Amino acid sequence: MKNLLLSMGLLFSSFSAIGAQMPADADNFYQSQQLTVQKVSFANQYRMKVAGNLYLPRDLDPQVRYPAIIVGHPMGAVKEQSANLYAQKMAEQGFVTLSLDLSFWGESAGEPRNAVAPDIYAEDFSAAVDFLGTRAFVDRERIGVIGVCGSGSFAISAAKIDPRLKAIATVSMYDMGGANRNALNHSLTLEQRKAIIAEATEQRYVEFTGGETRYTSGTVHQLDENTHPIQREFFEFYRTPRGEFTPQGSSPQLTTHPTLTSNVKFMNFYPFNDIETIAPRPMLFIAGENAHSREFSDEAYRLAGEPKELVLVPGTGHVDLYDRVGLIPFERLTSFFRNNLK
Repeated sequence: MKNLLLSMGLLFSSFSAIGAQMPADADNFYQSQQLTVQKVSFANQYRMKVAGNLYLPRDLDPQVRYPAIIVGHPMGAVKEQSANLYAQKMAEQGFVTLSLDLSFWGESAGEPRNAVAPDIYAEDFSAAVDFLGTRAFVDRERIGVIGVCGSGSFAISAAKIDPRLKAIATVSMYDMGGANRNALNHSLTLEQRKAIIAEATEQRYVEFTGGETRYTSGTVHQLDENTHPIQREFFEFYRTPRGEFTPQGSSPQLTTHPTLTSNVKFMNFYPFNDIETIAPRPMLFIAGENAHSREFSDEAYRLAGEPKELVLVPGTGHVDLYDRVGLIPFERLTSFFRNNLK
């Protein structure tokens, strides 16, 4: 089974070699001095608590209704990984922003922890619109979304049935459905897919009768000479001080790892089906020129209706756009939302 998951490119790991230096411009835990932050929570449609950080300009005028942006974290991560950084950088440009923990992750509700539930993930974005659209200082007609990595596919899923999301941007997007069904570059065979599903469904019996929960994929916890370059890329973020974060109540051994039995739900997740129906709301896809995940942004751009834009950041990989502030094109995100949330 381990070899099957490796072939899928889903054992998220990392970048260079053991002892690699943190990039000088990596700033995942950035703390802006220009903003105020409020820890907030609200219920989604299933009455589950969704937790987030609300970022406001220090000079916020309570008489003004501001445009707002929701920011979703990478799959298996939490808001403290990439989402808070993006939310703060965009709030510094005058937007009200909200980073959120998806259900079953971080400070949001949901049991068992680390469960995969793509429909509920998408619902969390709509619940965030509910929350922002009922704040007196937010213009509910000017709410957009940024989805990083897996959240790009969840934000698209939400936007297809929630026209209140007026502008949609994704960064280093992973189509979590396609990645699980087909693996990167469609390298997973149907027989391998069926074996993964069979293992997960057999494990349901174990857990239903009180057995231990099993986890899958996620980021490896150590490197060796055989570690795949994609795995190294994720390791260098999630397993080093650059981006490592363990939410209260979790364990470093569990962070980034979905439950084995729930992960197969991604096999039924098709975020790009009907993506063209989001038009004429604008979409922006940002990806690293050399990112292993670029195929997903390329495909979404091909299928999306107009207006749409694909921005390839020269010389960058997938994880570079999580936190490397010298490479992330914040100016493109700023102009996109200023032009489309007005």
